[in-house]
Amino acid sequence: MRFSSNVKPYVLLLIVGTILLLGYVNHFDITSSLFLCLVLNQDTTQSGRTLFCSSRRTDVVSVTPWLAPIVWEGTFDPVLVDNIYKPMNLTIATTVFAIGKYVRFLQDFLDTAEKHFMVGFNMRYYVFTDRPHDVPSVNLTRGRHLSVIQVPGSNRWQEISARRMEIIQTTIERQIRREADYIFCLDVDSKFHARWGPESLGRLVAVIHPGYYEQTRDRFPYERRPASTAYIPMDEGDYYYGGAMIGGFVEDVYTLTKVCQTRFEEDAGNSIEAAWQEESHLNRYLLYNKPSKVLSPEYLWQDFKAKTKEVKVIRFSGVIKNYADVRPNV
Repeated sequence: MRFSSNVKPYVLLLIVGTILLLGYVNHFDITSSLFLCLVLNQDTTQSGRTLFCSSRRTDVVSVTPWLAPIVWEGTFDPVLVDNIYKPMNLTIATTVFAIGKYVRFLQDFLDTAEKHFMVGFNMRYYVFTDRPHDVPSVNLTRGRHLSVIQVPGSNRWQEISARRMEIIQTTIERQIRREADYIFCLDVDSKFHARWGPESLGRLVAVIHPGYYEQTRDRFPYERRPASTAYIPMDEGDYYYGGAMIGGFVEDVYTLTKVCQTRFEEDAGNSIEAAWQEESHLNRYLLYNKPSKVLSPEYLWQDFKAKTKEVKVIRFSGVIKNYADVRPNV
């Protein structure tokens, strides 16, 4: 669908105004607004440079049915996005859990984050561990800080997974909401391989799981038991989101973790454990609270998977590991 140059600005204003009136945009999100060019298949430019537009990638879907951008390589201008966000003096919080033997992955996680993750932005890492003395020393660049928060270990990896939402919620209440604007909650057994920048910022951000981005929703491993609060019926669902990344405004992620934790507790009271613990509850929450931005599998790949033709750049990836060696129970 195309419009003449004298009509296009008015159409864009009409679309933006309609979306705002309908409440789809609860906060000002620069990158989501720029992605409206996807609807019109038009370039949105500033100083002659393309910001975001699906016309640069025709081999992938780069917008959701609710008009949220899906971020792929080639759908944004990294230089211009950096120039927009860096003057805002934002602080990004990043939480990571290094429980038990998983502390061994922390060095590579932090070293590669310093090379590729939100470079040039203020960063506060929050490392949750039961082995604070094993946290490695990392050379952090200016404006980046690391806090170690001791938490209990466990004999069940499922329990560690289940407690993450509660711990993140509590830490936001006590500390993070006073220290950061945005937050990303990431898995420690992962590495950064390429740029992960402010193109990923948004009110509520999710990532498409690399194992299911080519699957139909009937193949998604949602919680299918109606007795669980994470239940999703067979005829519902948008994408299968990976639990290894949750992001967005601090307060929006706080609401997400609080709701998911409440549902965890309700399930536990009924002797139910969702199929994939916090990932199941995350998918249920995001089904009815749509993310304002969705990251492509570039932002959550798996080292054992061969790169596909759609994935031009692997930015963040889970490392190959022996689960029997690092998990307390398998």
